[in-house]
Amino acid sequence: MSGAISASTIIAAIGASAAVGSTIYGIKSGQDQAEVQQQSLKNQQTAQQKAEASALSTQRQAQTAQNAANQKTPDISSILQRAATVGSNGLTSTMLTGPTGVDTSSLDLGKSTLLGR
Repeated sequence: MSGAISASTIIAAIGASAAVGSTIYGIKSGQDQAEVQQQSLKNQQTAQQKAEASALSTQRQAQTAQNAANQKTPDISSILQRAATVGSNGLTSTMLTGPTGVDTSSLDLGKSTLLGR
């Protein structure tokens, strides 16, 4: 049997090639699965970001609606009535001068000119 290939050698070669093929298939399958997992992770992150943006938008809309519902309005009629009452009593003033007005002695410049009285 010097130049002949025995059946056991052929079976061993087939078994070895099957093992190599199985290993290659396992590696390729693992790589494909890793790519699928990475794509799934990206999709999950995108969905999470969209959900957070939607929640924030909904929160802002709810806050705006609540602010509009709780908006306070001034009582204009009472403000005008108070201003009319104070004005008819002679207590007119500005925020700069106060209720007593401007003291006329502080306007005297001490000279007998047109500006100083």
